[in-house]
Amino acid sequence: MSARPTKDVGGRFCGTVGGFRLDAEFNLAPSGITALSGPSGSGKTTLLRCMAGLTRLPGSLYVGDEVWQDPHKFVEPHRRAVGVVFQEASLLAHLSVRGNLTYGAKRTSARAEIGFADTVELLGLAPLLTRSVANLSGGERQRVALGRALLSQPRLLLMDEPLSSLDAGSKAEILPYLERLHRSLAIPALYISHDAGEIARLADRVLHMREGKIVPADAVKAMEPTLAGLDSEARDRLALAAIRAGLQP
Repeated sequence: MSARPTKDVGGRFCGTVGGFRLDAEFNLAPSGITALSGPSGSGKTTLLRCMAGLTRLPGSLYVGDEVWQDPHKFVEPHRRAVGVVFQEASLLAHLSVRGNLTYGAKRTSARAEIGFADTVELLGLAPLLTRSVANLSGGERQRVALGRALLSQPRLLLMDEPLSSLDAGSKAEILPYLERLHRSLAIPALYISHDAGEIARLADRVLHMREGKIVPADAVKAMEPTLAGLDSEARDRLALAAIRAGLQP
C-alpha cells in the first residue's frame, strides 16, 4: 500500500468545550502510528475531533505543507483529507460491504494512491464484499470501516478506540489486520486506546494526555502510582476494588 508522503503533522488547540479545558500541543511523525493514551476525560477524543475539524476550538493544525487551521483559516471537515474510525463502525446499512468501501472513494477527488484491491487484500475483505453489513461481526464491521477510511485517500488517519466496543474474540480477530496496516502505512496515524497491550503491538510512539494537556513521558511516570510500596493487605484491597469495578484479571 502506498500513499503520497506527508511531512510532520502538528499544531495546538486551546479552548473550552462545555466545562472542559483543552490546551494541547502535539506533533506526529510523517508515517506510522502514534498512540494517544490517558485516563478517561483527559481530552483524547476532544483532541482527535479538533484534528478532524468536527470540534472547532482556537488553534492551529498543519499536515505536511497544508494548513488546515490557523487564526485566519479553517478547512471544513469534509474538505480535509482525513480518515476517521470511531468506536462504532457506523456503516451504511443500505449498502453492501463493497458499497461501503467505494462510498469512501467516491467522497474524494484525490488521485487514488491507496487502491481498492490493495485495501481489500490488506484487511481480508474479499469474502465479505457481497454481504450485507447487517450480517457482519463486530470485528468485520470495523475492518470495513477502516477500509472505507483508507479509500478516502487520507493524508492523516485518526482512530478513536476502534476496538473498545468489541469482545475479546473480535479483538483477537482484528488485531492482526491492524498490525499488517501498521507495517504498510505510509501516512501518519493517531490511535487512541486505553489498552496497553494494543499500544505495545501497534504503536511506534506514544503521547500521554492528562487534564487536557500532552505531558512528557517522565511526568507520566512520576504521576502513576506503583504497587512496589504496598503491603499484601493493601494490594488485596486494590484487587478487590478493581473486580468490583468490573475489571477482569
